[in-house]
Amino acid sequence: MPRYFFNVYHERAELDEEGEELPDVQAAWREATRTAGQIIQDLDGRLRPGKDWCMEVTDEFANPLYVIRVCADRRM
Repeated sequence: MPRYFFNVYHERAELDEEGEELPDVQAAWREATRTAGQIIQDLDGRLRPGKDWCMEVTDEFANPLYVIRVCADRRM
């Protein structure tokens, strides 16, 4: 089964060293959306304007597959 990695970038890089075995890229996408939602919820107000949040999903060969971005902008 292929291994996928979920790297998070918010103020610093948090690289997924372990990854997760999943059946295919569709399962990796589902896992990315679930995990991204949980992480963003856990930020609990720490996401600030100008400090974007990003999750990059790569395969076991470090090929980028998906990116989920949350852009925080202040509108005045």
